[in-house]
Amino acid sequence: MPINITMPALSPTMEEGNLAKWLVKEGDKVSAGDVIAEIETDKATMEVEAVDEGTVGKIVVPEGSEGVKVNALIAVLLEDGEDAGAIDTSGSGASAPAASAEKVPAVPESAPAIEVGAKAVTDPVPAPKAGDGSRILSSPLARRLAQLNGLDLKSLSGSGPHGRIVKRDIEAALAAGTGKSAPAAAEAPKAAAAAPAVGQSADQVLKLFDEDSYELVPHDGMRKTIAKRLTESKQTIPHFYVTVDCELDALLALRSQLNDAASKDKDGKPAYKLSVNDMIIKALALSLRDVPDANVSWTDDNMVMHKHADVGVAVSIPGGLITPIIRRAEEKPLSLISNQMKDLGKRAKERKLKPEEYQGGTTAVSNMGMMGVKNFAAVVNPPHATILAVGAGEQRAVVKDGELSVATVMSVTLSTDHRCVDGALGAAVLGAFKGYIENPMSLLV
Repeated sequence: MPINITMPALSPTMEEGNLAKWLVKEGDKVSAGDVIAEIETDKATMEVEAVDEGTVGKIVVPEGSEGVKVNALIAVLLEDGEDAGAIDTSGSGASAPAASAEKVPAVPESAPAIEVGAKAVTDPVPAPKAGDGSRILSSPLARRLAQLNGLDLKSLSGSGPHGRIVKRDIEAALAAGTGKSAPAAAEAPKAAAAAPAVGQSADQVLKLFDEDSYELVPHDGMRKTIAKRLTESKQTIPHFYVTVDCELDALLALRSQLNDAASKDKDGKPAYKLSVNDMIIKALALSLRDVPDANVSWTDDNMVMHKHADVGVAVSIPGGLITPIIRRAEEKPLSLISNQMKDLGKRAKERKLKPEEYQGGTTAVSNMGMMGVKNFAAVVNPPHATILAVGAGEQRAVVKDGELSVATVMSVTLSTDHRCVDGALGAAVLGAFKGYIENPMSLLV
């Protein structure tokens, strides 16, 4: 019988993905293990392998489709002797991609929740049923707008694909004054509207600008994930910040000596080339080794005490950022950290990282020094309890032994989850970090 190929879950948190490219076409024969498609998640582009052998009978979701839900039907594989007439894509798996393909020119159907009163209406509204029990085709945003405005979807006609009711149909009904539900159903939105609003809908924002003064750029999966995680972080994690200044002159001198001493291959390419960031990664890892009570993650029931310092490093890529992880960084020599970071950074920009290379970790480094930023505070990325924000090294006037002199100084700020890393513990981590940076030979032992 035909074998359904569904959108795979390429990470534990993946809910949807973009089908970037098909590497096979209908009629092609495939074997188990053959790469058949490329899927874009919020952070990376990954290859999907066939798990069965057969002939590609039908491609249900075309390449370039966005927002395809996990487990939605994307293709059908035929076994020997079967023909395309045996294919039935009328199931629920096939309907999800079709619905996700709908485009609304003015405001995407994935627009932020409409906020009413003191509560944002974010809970999904169930799809209504017609009188005969059949499902009324309507988009999630249309259902929310109908509920807020007391409209009865049964009385509306849809202009979307297959008669689907979309946002513009709701707007048309409101303008015409049609489709109103019974008075009792309409009272809830009116009562809620009396409360002070705490946010603005997309429509409310757009009304403030002339139509020819902007363009709408839909959020991609990465931007949605960043927004969701950082909003969750700032709303649920009590942040605490500790800042110290570190003198860099000794570290810069040692870095230069180590790079000069690097062995070279037959083409003259050095075995490694250390950056200041490589040494910061090692210094933070050793600091958490020395202050293990800060190398933790918070859960409601337990404190997770990590045995190694797995340091995530923020890498800027088009459309957002990603944090590839140097595992067990406290145990690795600087040369290995440097080479691993260069490889991870390169593949991060190409969106070729595997989930295990950027998920997890116990802490993180965000370095904006190369951008000329003097000082900033980063947002803790759960499950981490700490993140180190690194500013630029610059020459500053300092006082040594009662005399004024000049030194290269870098400001760093440790953001902590105050539920598990309080001020004294954060200060201990930064004290250890400062010691490693200002006495860099200790990074080599």
